[in-house]
Amino acid sequence: MRTYDKLLADNKKWAEEQKLTHPDFFKQLAQQQTPQFLWIGCSDSRVSADKITNTQPGEIFVHRNISNMVVNNDINLLSVLQFAVEVLKVKHIIVCGHYGCGGINAAMQNNSLGIIDYWLNGIKDVYRLHKAEIENLPTEIEKQNRLTELNVQEQVLNLAKTNIIQKAWANKNYPHLHGWVYGLSDGIIKPIYQIKAGTSPEALYNYKNL
Repeated sequence: MRTYDKLLADNKKWAEEQKLTHPDFFKQLAQQQTPQFLWIGCSDSRVSADKITNTQPGEIFVHRNISNMVVNNDINLLSVLQFAVEVLKVKHIIVCGHYGCGGINAAMQNNSLGIIDYWLNGIKDVYRLHKAEIENLPTEIEKQNRLTELNVQEQVLNLAKTNIIQKAWANKNYPHLHGWVYGLSDGIIKPIYQIKAGTSPEALYNYKNL
């Protein structure tokens, strides 16, 4: 069997299993989606939002890119964010990074990787801002892990400063923003950062890590 044929075969098997265990599953799923969460995660194939949170289709609205970045001129991300906040009215937005992220590791090197270098500039800025703290750590793994955490923190802050979030906070008491890091080696998600809905723009510049 060709590799992609296996995907199609497994899809049919999964659909049949769903019908057997939950006869109305697809009927209910087709009617609407009412997720409480927007997940901004890494494109890494090992970090699937529904798998690592044990959730079902329809429970999490997902956007993924390399190294879970929130870039203020990324029309794709901003469109997802606006739809999630204004139409789906999600109550929580999670930026989830992961240890062992290739984008994080690449941003700490001086090698030219082509077009992806433009995307990695945002991570390099985070590295530059926290270089003293990161370089004081004893091992490369610890340095990479700390940059992963700091990058998540910075992306949550970037999220909070968007006019979409600021507008939502002015009109209602959500969404709350969360920064998590997933461990590939143990499968555990580590919450590292949170910004509550309604935090003032001025306070964001002095917002401390949890």
